[in-house]
Amino acid sequence: MARISFSYLCPASWYFTVPTVSPFPRQRVAFLGLFFVSCVLLLMLMVDFRHRAVSLPRDRQYERYLARVGDLEATDTEDPDLNFGLVVDCGSSGSRIFVYFWPRHNGNPHDLLDIKQMRDRNSQPVVKKIKPGISAMADTPEHASDYLRPLLSFAAAHVPVKKQKETPLYILCTAGMRLLPERKQLAILADLVKDLPLEFDFLFSQSQAEVISGKQEGVYAWIGINFVLGRFDHEDESDTEVPQELATGRRRTVGILDMGGASLQIAYEVPTSTSDLSPKQEEAAKILLAEFNLGCDAQHTEHVYRVYVTTFLGFGGNFARQRYEDLVLNETLHKNRLLGQKTGLSPENPFLDPCLPVGLTDVVERNSQVLHVRGRGDWATCGAMLSPLLARSNTSQASLNGIYQSPIDFNNSEFYGFSEFFYCTEDVLRIGGRYHGPSFAKAAQDYCGMTWTALTRRFKSGLFSSHADEHRLKYQCFKSAWVYQVLHEGFHFPYDYPNLRTAQLVYDREVQWTLGAILYKTRFLPLRDRRQEGVRQMHGGWFRLSFVYNHYLFFACILVVLLAIILYLLRLRRIHHRQARASAPLNLLWIEEVVPMIGVQVEP
Repeated sequence: MARISFSYLCPASWYFTVPTVSPFPRQRVAFLGLFFVSCVLLLMLMVDFRHRAVSLPRDRQYERYLARVGDLEATDTEDPDLNFGLVVDCGSSGSRIFVYFWPRHNGNPHDLLDIKQMRDRNSQPVVKKIKPGISAMADTPEHASDYLRPLLSFAAAHVPVKKQKETPLYILCTAGMRLLPERKQLAILADLVKDLPLEFDFLFSQSQAEVISGKQEGVYAWIGINFVLGRFDHEDESDTEVPQELATGRRRTVGILDMGGASLQIAYEVPTSTSDLSPKQEEAAKILLAEFNLGCDAQHTEHVYRVYVTTFLGFGGNFARQRYEDLVLNETLHKNRLLGQKTGLSPENPFLDPCLPVGLTDVVERNSQVLHVRGRGDWATCGAMLSPLLARSNTSQASLNGIYQSPIDFNNSEFYGFSEFFYCTEDVLRIGGRYHGPSFAKAAQDYCGMTWTALTRRFKSGLFSSHADEHRLKYQCFKSAWVYQVLHEGFHFPYDYPNLRTAQLVYDREVQWTLGAILYKTRFLPLRDRRQEGVRQMHGGWFRLSFVYNHYLFFACILVVLLAIILYLLRLRRIHHRQARASAPLNLLWIEEVVPMIGVQVEP
C-alpha cells in the first residue's frame, strides 16, 4: 500500500506574517532631538524674559539716565533717520531761534516724538539771539524778513541741506507783538510769509507764523517741563521713580510756577469734571482752562490733558517792587499832608522801609516827587505791607487779582518753580531745590535782619552764588517776602507743602516754552510716518521680526513646528497600520499559490 507524505516546498522567505508597528528609530531620534532643543530654547527664553521683568525698572532708569547724558552730546547730523525743526521765539526784548531734532518715531501710537534741542560740535545748544524785539519793525514791516535773516541763516548752517525742505519752521511772537495794533501785527507776519520762502528752503507756510496768547505760552511751558520729566510716558507703570495716578493709571503731571520781572504765571492739570462749580465759576473756568490732545491720533485719548493756566501782568518781582514803591510813596506823602509830618522828605528823616536790609539807603522818585528811604529789615512787617498788592477777593475760589483758580489737590500734586522762585531761594539764601515754607521764612527773616554793611562784606567774600549781584542783595528781602505772599496767600499753598521744587535747569538743561510748542505743533507727524511705513511694507512685502521684542510670536512658531512634527509622525504611523491591514489577505493568497507546488511522494 502506498503512503503519501506532504511537504511544503516554499522557502522560508515566502512566509508572510502580520507586521507589527515599526519603531522608526530615525524619526523617533529626530523627534526627540527637536523636542529637546525646543524645550531648551523655551526655557532659556523664559529665564531671559523673567530676568527682564525683574530688572525692568532699574534697566529703564539706567536707559533714561543714558538718554539724559546723550542729550548733552553733539548731534550727529549725518544720521539719515534724524528730523529737524525750528522755533523762533519773538519776544519783547529780542528774538531767539531754537533748533530741535528727533529720530524716527518708534511706531507706538501712545508715544510722543522724542524731541531734543540740537547741540553743535562743542556740545553747546544750537540757539541764537538778536535784539531788539520784532515789534521794533512796527513802522517798517517790509524789513521784518531782513530782521530775522541772521537767525535763519544761523539755522541753515546747522541743519543738513538735504533735510531743510522737510524741516518745519515756526515763528511765534509773544508779549511785544501783542501790544501792537492788529493791523501792524498782520503786516509784519505777511512780510515774513512772503519773503522768507524765497531765500530759505525750510517748510514754512502762513499758519506757521503767528502771535500767540499768554494762555498758549503757558500751555507750551507746561508741556515742555512735563515732557522733559517724562510725565507723558504711559508705559512702564512699575517704575517707582515717578508717582502714578491711581485712578487713571497714567503718570501724574507737574504744575509750574514762573515769576519773571513783569509777570507771573501758573499752570497745572485739573480734573475733567466741573460739576461742583457755580455757573459763574464755570464760565470763568472755560476761559482759563485749555484742553488739548498731544497724541498723534485724535481718536486716542491717552494724551488728552486739561490745564488751568493764567498769567498775571504786574505780579513779577521787579514790577511788584515798583507797585510797592508807588504805594509807599503815596501813603507816606498823604500822611505827611494830614499830620504835618516830613517823613521821607530828607535823608535825615527817611521812611523806614521794612523790605530793605538794615541801614541800606535809597531814593524813590516818581515824576517830581522824591522819597528818601532807609531799610529796617523787618520781614514780617514787609509781608503784611505787601498783602494789599495781591488784590485778593473774599471768595475761596479766587487767587491773585480776584481771578478764579481751579482747586488744587495739595495731597496729590507736584509743582516746579522757575525764574524768581529759584533765584530768590538759591542766589543768596542757597536753599534752592526742595522748598520748605518754614525753612524759607526763617532764612529770609535772618537775611533781612542783617545790616547792609555785613551783607556787602559777605558778598565780597564770595559767600553768595556767582549769579548774585548788588541788585539781588538790595532787593532780596523784598522779593523773598513777595514770593512767600504770592505762593501762600495768593495761590493758597499750604505753608508745609512738601512737593514744590525750585529749579533753573532740568537734567542740566534749560527748558523753554518753545520745546512745548514744537511738541504740540508736530504731534500728528508720528501718524503720518506710521502710514508711510505701512505703505512701504505693503509694497515691499517684507517685514522684520525682532527676537527680543516678539516673545509671544517666537513661542507660537516653536509650538507650530512641534505640532507639525507630531502630526507628521502620527500620519506615518497611520499609514503603516493601513499597509499592515492591507497585507493580511495576501498571506492567504500566497498560501493558495503554494498548494499546487506541494511535492507528492508515493512510497511503495
